[in-house]
Amino acid sequence: LLIESTGISEPLPVAATFEFRDENGVSLGDVARLDAMVTVVDAANLLKDYASRDFLRDRGESLGADDARTLVDLLVDQIEFADVVVLNKVSAATAAQVDAARKIIRALNPDARLVETDWGRVEGRHLFDTGLFDFEKAHEHPLWAKELYGFADHVPETEEYGITSFVYRARRPFHPERLGGFLRKTLPGVIRAKGHFWLATRPDWVGEFSLAGAMAQTRPLGRWWAATPPERWPGDAEYQARMHRNWDPVFADRRQELVFIGNADAMSVSAITAMLDACLIEAGAFTPALWAHLADPFPAWGADAAAA
Repeated sequence: LLIESTGISEPLPVAATFEFRDENGVSLGDVARLDAMVTVVDAANLLKDYASRDFLRDRGESLGADDARTLVDLLVDQIEFADVVVLNKVSAATAAQVDAARKIIRALNPDARLVETDWGRVEGRHLFDTGLFDFEKAHEHPLWAKELYGFADHVPETEEYGITSFVYRARRPFHPERLGGFLRKTLPGVIRAKGHFWLATRPDWVGEFSLAGAMAQTRPLGRWWAATPPERWPGDAEYQARMHRNWDPVFADRRQELVFIGNADAMSVSAITAMLDACLIEAGAFTPALWAHLADPFPAWGADAAAA
Protein backbone atom coordinates (compact mmCIF):
# COMPACT_ATOMS: atom_id res chain seq x y z
CA LEU A 1 0.00 0.00 0.00
CA LEU A 2 1.46 3.36 -1.06
CA ILE A 3 0.32 6.34 1.02
CA GLU A 4 0.99 9.81 -0.39
CA SER A 5 1.15 12.43 2.31
CA THR A 6 0.66 16.13 1.73
CA GLY A 7 3.75 17.75 0.24
CA ILE A 8 4.26 20.01 3.26
CA SER A 9 3.91 17.38 5.97
CA GLU A 10 6.79 16.56 8.29
CA PRO A 11 7.85 12.90 8.00
CA LEU A 12 8.49 12.17 11.69
CA PRO A 13 4.86 12.57 12.83
CA VAL A 14 3.75 10.36 9.94
CA ALA A 15 6.16 7.62 10.98
CA ALA A 16 5.25 8.05 14.65
CA THR A 17 1.64 7.23 13.77
CA PHE A 18 2.72 3.60 13.37
CA GLU A 19 4.29 3.59 16.85
CA PHE A 20 1.53 5.38 18.76
CA ARG A 21 -0.87 3.41 20.96
CA ASP A 22 -4.25 4.82 21.92
CA GLU A 23 -5.94 4.56 25.32
CA ASN A 24 -7.07 1.03 24.42
CA GLY A 25 -3.54 -0.09 23.62
CA VAL A 26 -4.25 -0.30 19.89
CA SER A 27 -1.56 0.70 17.41
CA LEU A 28 -1.51 0.99 13.63
CA GLY A 29 1.78 -0.90 13.82
CA ASP A 30 -0.13 -3.99 15.00
CA VAL A 31 -1.77 -4.40 11.59
CA ALA A 32 0.61 -2.61 9.22
CA ARG A 33 4.37 -2.26 8.85
CA LEU A 34 5.96 0.97 7.69
CA ASP A 35 8.39 -0.24 5.04
CA ALA A 36 10.03 2.94 3.74
CA MET A 37 9.78 6.71 3.85
CA VAL A 38 10.11 8.11 0.33
CA THR A 39 10.80 11.72 -0.63
CA VAL A 40 10.56 13.08 -4.18
CA VAL A 41 12.64 16.13 -5.16
CA ASP A 42 12.87 18.12 -8.38
CA ALA A 43 16.34 17.89 -9.94
CA ALA A 44 15.96 21.18 -11.83
CA ASN A 45 14.75 23.22 -8.86
CA LEU A 46 16.36 21.68 -5.77
CA LEU A 47 19.40 23.97 -5.78
CA LYS A 48 17.24 27.08 -6.23
CA ASP A 49 14.78 25.98 -3.55
CA TYR A 50 17.60 25.04 -1.16
CA ALA A 51 19.06 28.54 -1.52
CA SER A 52 15.67 30.17 -0.98
CA ARG A 53 14.76 32.28 2.04
CA ASP A 54 11.03 31.78 1.43
CA PHE A 55 8.67 30.74 4.18
CA LEU A 56 6.07 28.14 3.25
CA ARG A 57 3.38 30.77 3.61
CA ASP A 58 5.14 32.85 0.93
CA ARG A 59 4.36 30.02 -1.47
CA GLY A 60 0.83 29.48 -0.24
CA GLU A 61 1.74 26.11 1.27
CA SER A 62 1.55 26.65 5.03
CA LEU A 63 -0.56 24.63 7.46
CA GLY A 64 -1.99 27.80 8.95
CA ALA A 65 -1.20 31.22 10.36
CA ASP A 66 1.12 29.75 13.02
CA ASP A 67 3.22 27.75 10.54
CA ALA A 68 6.59 29.55 10.62
CA ARG A 69 8.55 26.92 8.68
CA THR A 70 10.73 27.90 5.76
CA LEU A 71 10.93 26.01 2.50
CA VAL A 72 14.44 24.90 3.46
CA ASP A 73 13.21 23.60 6.84
CA LEU A 74 10.76 21.36 4.99
CA LEU A 75 13.29 20.14 2.42
CA VAL A 76 15.81 19.26 5.12
CA ASP A 77 13.24 17.44 7.27
CA GLN A 78 11.97 15.39 4.34
CA ILE A 79 15.37 14.49 2.87
CA GLU A 80 17.15 13.74 6.17
CA PHE A 81 14.40 11.39 7.33
CA ALA A 82 13.96 9.54 4.02
CA ASP A 83 14.90 5.94 3.30
CA VAL A 84 14.51 6.54 -0.44
CA VAL A 85 14.99 9.83 -2.28
CA VAL A 86 13.59 10.01 -5.81
CA LEU A 87 15.41 12.63 -7.87
CA ASN A 88 12.79 13.45 -10.48
CA LYS A 89 12.93 15.32 -13.82
CA VAL A 90 16.63 14.64 -14.33
CA SER A 91 16.33 15.01 -18.13
CA ALA A 92 14.86 18.49 -17.71
CA ALA A 93 17.81 19.58 -15.57
CA THR A 94 21.30 20.56 -16.62
CA ALA A 95 24.27 18.39 -15.69
CA ALA A 96 25.30 21.04 -13.15
CA GLN A 97 21.83 21.06 -11.57
CA VAL A 98 21.79 17.27 -11.27
CA ASP A 99 25.29 17.28 -9.75
CA ALA A 100 24.27 19.97 -7.24
CA ALA A 101 21.11 18.04 -6.34
CA ARG A 102 23.10 14.87 -5.71
CA LYS A 103 25.52 16.77 -3.48
CA ILE A 104 22.70 18.31 -1.44
CA ILE A 105 20.97 14.95 -0.98
CA ARG A 106 24.17 13.14 0.01
CA ALA A 107 25.26 15.96 2.31
CA LEU A 108 21.95 15.67 4.14
CA ASN A 109 21.40 11.92 4.08
CA PRO A 110 24.15 9.53 2.93
CA ASP A 111 22.05 6.50 3.95
CA ALA A 112 19.15 7.10 1.56
CA ARG A 113 18.68 5.00 -1.55
CA LEU A 114 18.92 7.51 -4.42
CA VAL A 115 16.75 6.81 -7.47
CA GLU A 116 17.01 9.09 -10.52
CA THR A 117 14.14 9.24 -12.97
CA ASP A 118 11.77 11.28 -15.15
CA TRP A 119 8.01 11.69 -14.94
CA GLY A 120 8.04 10.14 -11.47
CA ARG A 121 8.51 6.65 -12.91
CA VAL A 122 10.03 4.36 -10.27
CA GLU A 123 10.19 0.56 -10.29
CA GLY A 124 8.18 -1.01 -7.49
CA ARG A 125 11.24 -2.78 -6.08
CA HIS A 126 12.61 0.61 -4.97
CA LEU A 127 9.45 1.43 -3.03
CA PHE A 128 7.80 -1.76 -1.79
CA ASP A 129 9.02 -4.49 0.57
CA THR A 130 12.41 -2.82 0.93
CA GLY A 131 12.71 -3.36 4.68
CA LEU A 132 14.54 -0.04 4.87
CA PHE A 133 12.60 1.78 7.58
CA ASP A 134 13.77 1.51 11.19
CA PHE A 135 12.20 4.00 13.61
CA GLU A 136 15.03 3.65 16.12
CA LYS A 137 17.71 4.37 13.51
CA ALA A 138 15.92 7.02 11.46
CA HIS A 139 17.52 9.80 13.52
CA GLU A 140 20.95 8.48 12.48
CA HIS A 141 20.41 9.18 8.75
CA PRO A 142 21.67 12.79 8.69
CA LEU A 143 25.37 13.11 7.98
CA TRP A 144 25.70 15.79 10.67
CA ALA A 145 24.43 13.30 13.28
CA LYS A 146 26.94 10.67 12.18
CA GLU A 147 29.78 13.15 12.52
CA LEU A 148 28.68 14.75 15.77
CA TYR A 149 27.49 11.69 17.69
CA GLY A 150 29.71 9.03 16.14
CA PHE A 151 26.95 6.84 14.75
CA ALA A 152 27.91 3.85 12.56
CA ASP A 153 30.98 4.33 10.42
CA HIS A 154 30.23 5.79 7.04
CA VAL A 155 32.14 5.82 3.77
CA PRO A 156 33.62 9.27 3.10
CA GLU A 157 31.19 10.96 0.74
CA THR A 158 34.07 12.87 -0.86
CA GLU A 159 35.01 9.82 -2.92
CA GLU A 160 31.86 9.65 -5.01
CA TYR A 161 29.93 12.87 -4.56
CA GLY A 162 32.59 15.45 -3.70
CA ILE A 163 31.24 15.99 -0.18
CA THR A 164 33.43 16.59 2.84
CA SER A 165 32.72 17.35 6.49
CA PHE A 166 34.45 18.36 9.70
CA VAL A 167 33.57 19.05 13.33
CA TYR A 168 34.65 22.30 14.96
CA ARG A 169 35.33 21.80 18.67
CA ALA A 170 36.34 24.24 21.39
CA ARG A 171 35.86 24.66 25.13
CA ARG A 172 35.96 28.42 25.61
CA PRO A 173 32.69 30.34 25.19
CA PHE A 174 31.74 32.40 22.18
CA HIS A 175 31.52 36.17 22.41
CA PRO A 176 27.85 36.67 21.46
CA GLU A 177 28.42 39.74 19.27
CA ARG A 178 31.26 38.07 17.39
CA LEU A 179 29.24 34.90 16.85
CA GLY A 180 26.32 37.00 15.62
CA GLY A 181 28.66 38.49 13.04
CA PHE A 182 29.81 35.02 11.98
CA LEU A 183 26.21 33.89 11.48
CA ARG A 184 25.65 36.76 9.05
CA LYS A 185 28.57 35.72 6.86
CA THR A 186 28.28 33.69 3.68
CA LEU A 187 30.18 30.40 3.96
CA PRO A 188 31.18 29.29 0.44
CA GLY A 189 30.62 25.62 -0.26
CA VAL A 190 28.75 24.87 2.99
CA ILE A 191 25.58 22.83 2.39
CA ARG A 192 24.60 21.94 5.96
CA ALA A 193 25.80 22.75 9.45
CA LYS A 194 24.44 21.69 12.80
CA GLY A 195 25.56 21.44 16.39
CA HIS A 196 25.52 23.02 19.83
CA PHE A 197 27.36 25.95 21.35
CA TRP A 198 27.54 28.19 24.41
CA LEU A 199 27.71 31.93 24.84
CA ALA A 200 29.74 33.74 27.50
CA THR A 201 26.63 35.70 28.52
CA ARG A 202 24.47 32.57 28.89
CA PRO A 203 26.68 30.01 30.65
CA ASP A 204 23.76 27.85 31.77
CA TRP A 205 22.31 27.31 28.31
CA VAL A 206 23.04 24.92 25.46
CA GLY A 207 22.43 26.72 22.18
CA GLU A 208 21.56 24.83 19.01
CA PHE A 209 22.87 26.04 15.65
CA SER A 210 21.39 24.92 12.35
CA LEU A 211 22.33 26.07 8.87
CA ALA A 212 20.78 24.82 5.64
CA GLY A 213 21.10 26.67 2.38
CA ALA A 214 20.86 30.39 3.12
CA MET A 215 19.03 29.92 6.43
CA ALA A 216 20.98 30.02 9.71
CA GLN A 217 19.02 29.58 12.94
CA THR A 218 19.80 29.35 16.64
CA ARG A 219 17.62 28.38 19.58
CA PRO A 220 17.96 27.19 23.19
CA LEU A 221 18.28 23.43 23.48
CA GLY A 222 18.32 23.07 27.26
CA ARG A 223 20.72 23.48 30.16
CA TRP A 224 24.23 22.14 30.54
CA TRP A 225 24.54 19.43 33.18
CA ALA A 226 26.91 21.75 35.05
CA ALA A 227 23.95 24.13 35.49
CA THR A 228 21.60 21.34 36.58
CA PRO A 229 21.36 20.07 40.19
CA PRO A 230 23.16 16.69 40.49
CA GLU A 231 20.02 15.04 41.85
CA ARG A 232 18.44 15.65 38.44
CA TRP A 233 21.26 14.03 36.51
CA PRO A 234 20.44 10.75 34.72
CA GLY A 235 21.10 7.62 36.77
CA ASP A 236 22.13 5.52 33.80
CA ALA A 237 25.77 4.45 34.31
CA GLU A 238 26.63 4.54 30.60
CA TYR A 239 25.23 8.05 30.24
CA GLN A 240 27.10 9.25 33.32
CA ALA A 241 30.32 7.79 31.94
CA ARG A 242 29.76 9.77 28.73
CA MET A 243 29.15 12.90 30.81
CA HIS A 244 32.43 12.47 32.63
CA ARG A 245 34.32 11.91 29.37
CA ASN A 246 33.05 15.30 28.20
CA TRP A 247 33.80 17.04 31.51
CA ASP A 248 36.45 19.76 31.47
CA PRO A 249 38.11 20.89 34.75
CA VAL A 250 37.44 24.54 33.89
CA PHE A 251 34.26 24.66 31.81
CA ALA A 252 32.61 21.36 32.88
CA ASP A 253 30.45 19.95 30.06
CA ARG A 254 30.14 23.29 28.26
CA ARG A 255 31.62 23.09 24.79
CA GLN A 256 31.34 24.10 21.15
CA GLU A 257 30.63 21.23 18.73
CA LEU A 258 29.54 22.26 15.25
CA VAL A 259 29.48 20.02 12.17
CA PHE A 260 30.01 21.57 8.73
CA ILE A 261 29.22 19.63 5.56
CA GLY A 262 29.90 20.93 2.09
CA ASN A 263 31.43 20.78 -1.34
CA ALA A 264 34.97 19.44 -1.04
CA ASP A 265 36.19 21.86 -3.73
CA ALA A 266 34.63 24.97 -2.21
CA MET A 267 34.34 24.64 1.57
CA SER A 268 37.43 25.88 3.41
CA VAL A 269 37.94 24.11 6.73
CA SER A 270 40.79 26.44 7.69
CA ALA A 271 38.80 29.61 6.93
CA ILE A 272 35.74 28.48 8.91
CA THR A 273 37.92 27.34 11.80
CA ALA A 274 39.76 30.67 11.87
CA MET A 275 36.47 32.62 11.85
CA LEU A 276 35.07 30.58 14.73
CA ASP A 277 38.32 30.78 16.70
CA ALA A 278 38.07 34.56 16.41
CA CYS A 279 34.61 34.39 18.04
CA LEU A 280 35.95 32.74 21.21
CA ILE A 281 36.51 34.62 24.46
CA GLU A 282 40.09 34.82 25.68
CA ALA A 283 39.49 32.99 28.95
CA GLY A 284 41.41 30.53 31.06
CA ALA A 285 38.85 30.47 33.85
CA PHE A 286 35.08 30.21 34.19
CA THR A 287 34.19 33.81 35.10
CA PRO A 288 30.60 34.51 33.95
CA ALA A 289 30.35 37.62 36.15
CA LEU A 290 33.06 39.25 34.04
CA TRP A 291 31.23 38.35 30.82
CA ALA A 292 27.75 39.50 31.80
CA HIS A 293 28.28 43.03 30.42
CA LEU A 294 29.14 41.84 26.89
CA ALA A 295 26.88 42.93 24.06
CA ASP A 296 24.48 40.11 23.23
CA PRO A 297 22.33 40.42 20.06
CA PHE A 298 20.62 37.03 20.45
CA PRO A 299 16.92 36.80 21.43
CA ALA A 300 16.15 36.00 25.07
CA TRP A 301 16.12 32.32 26.03
CA GLY A 302 14.32 30.36 28.72
CA ALA A 303 13.20 32.27 31.82
CA ASP A 304 14.45 35.54 30.32
CA ALA A 305 12.24 35.01 27.28
CA ALA A 306 9.23 34.29 29.51
CA ALA A 307 9.89 37.45 31.52
CA ALA A 308 10.16 39.51 28.34
